[in-house]
Amino acid sequence: MTLYTVTSEIFTESENSYIKCKNDTAISKFIFKYPSYMIKPKCLNDLIYDNDDDIDIDRQQEGKLLIEHHISTELQHVGLQVWRGALLLADYILSNPNLFKNKVILELGAGVGLTSIVASFPAAEVICTDIDVKGILKLIHRNFIRNKAYIKSKIYVKELNFLNLKWSTFYKKRINEATIILAADVIYDETVTKGFVQTLTELLNSDVQKVVYIALEKRYVFTTAKMETTAPMYEEFLNLIEAKHLNWHIEYIKIDFPQYFKYNRVKQMVLIKIENKLGK
Repeated sequence: MTLYTVTSEIFTESENSYIKCKNDTAISKFIFKYPSYMIKPKCLNDLIYDNDDDIDIDRQQEGKLLIEHHISTELQHVGLQVWRGALLLADYILSNPNLFKNKVILELGAGVGLTSIVASFPAAEVICTDIDVKGILKLIHRNFIRNKAYIKSKIYVKELNFLNLKWSTFYKKRINEATIILAADVIYDETVTKGFVQTLTELLNSDVQKVVYIALEKRYVFTTAKMETTAPMYEEFLNLIEAKHLNWHIEYIKIDFPQYFKYNRVKQMVLIKIENKLGK
């Protein structure tokens, strides 16, 4: 049986350089612009000047995350790569720090941990979760260590499998402390999508107000059944929510907020905000 692999567009379209390591892995440098609120005044001796003896503003404002990831994977292991949705969600966090300031944040399907690292800038605590396969949780730990200079909150790395929601009482209490839930690029497979919706259903079944931010890219294919181009997994996600008659407020956030990371923010990208309705 032929095993097909997929590769993220991030590494064919951007300036993010990488060093190839063993076993089809790489360490990439993700450069981002500092938002104005993150820039600390420097003394004159620390300023950087360009060839014309002018202050080099761009270099003063840049940071970089070093992220270990796989270059290509089979479909079921795409979390080992970096996809556009993770960078879109990271941009949204950097653009709206007050929404995340001092919050306990839970990321589902965190992949290599890039979005959780950015979420740690304003948060009080980040619980970074994914399924424990192919060494992904250890990889996340390594990425946190590589970027420890940027991490400002408490960080916990835990397993959370969308297809196994038999949580211990302690674990359920722990993740339910989060009032903000993040997920990027987790809607790509029918089984995983069903599990993701069920996981959200469990987490939002709470008497505490919770907000979910989901970033994804609509992947279009031509179907002979409908004789048209559709985004099947995105549509499946919306259909599952509708079929459950969930008492959620759903909002589509415009993606015209500032872009800090270097990637192609295509029109197919979507950022969804979901809130549970209390007392209704």
